[in-house]
Parts: sequence; structure tokens; C-alpha cells
Amino acid sequence: MTERPTAATRVDVSPDAAALLRTLRAEQAKPLMFHQSGGCCDGSAPMCYAQGFFLTGPSDVHLGDLDIGASDVDPDGLVPVWISREQFRYWSHTHITIDVVPGRGAGFSLEGPTGHRFIIRSRVFTEEETAALAPVD
Repeated sequence: MTERPTAATRVDVSPDAAALLRTLRAEQAKPLMFHQSGGCCDGSAPMCYAQGFFLTGPSDVHLGDLDIGASDVDPDGLVPVWISREQFRYWSHTHITIDVVPGRGAGFSLEGPTGHRFIIRSRVFTEEETAALAPVD
């Protein structure tokens, strides 16, 4: 009998980005979420929002959740990551890591005033990871 491989993750978070997310969550006193749109310029950056500020719908795909640790305002400690379905068509073969670098965030993303900005680092899935990916909703 062949064992089914453990499901591969589509999204992860760097330690520095997780630390900034914990700070932002404490400042907002709300759980957070990300949305990755397919726009140009700032619209192609991962945008961080308090949950409920940006509404997702059928034109979005849930990539997964980032575990940044539980808190009083967020007992699960999970930050859902969404991407537009159209953009997912292009990125479905890549693993995404949300990272942070010095610079100015843009738009309504919560890190804007911090002197840092979230970025996406990506790599192509291996054949083994591709075989182990769970379907998206």
C-alpha cells in the first residue's frame, strides 16, 4: 500500500514577517488577514488588513493560513492568506513566503506607517510537493 504524502503548504511566513504581524495584531486589537491581488505597482504587493476590513468572495482563493501564535485577540493565531482567482491561475505552481523588508508600505496595508513593507518570495513547487497539494476552494 502506498502512503499518500503529507499535504504541501502553499504559503508560509518568514520569522521577521511573523514578528511584524504580531505587532500589528496587537496595535489593531484584531485578527489579521492578507490578500494578494493581481494589480500593478502596489496592487501586486501582499496587502495586510484587519479581518473584516477587506471582504473576500467567489473571485478569491484561500491559499492557507500563517501561524503567528495565539494572542488574547486571536486565540487561533492564524492569518488567512487569499489571492484573486485570476492571479492564482498564474501562481498555482509556486510556493509563496510572505516576508518583510525595510521600505514604505502602500495603500491600505497595515504595515504602511512602520517603515517596512510586506513582499512575496516565491519558488516553483517540486514534483513531490505538486503531487501532495490539497485542492483549493
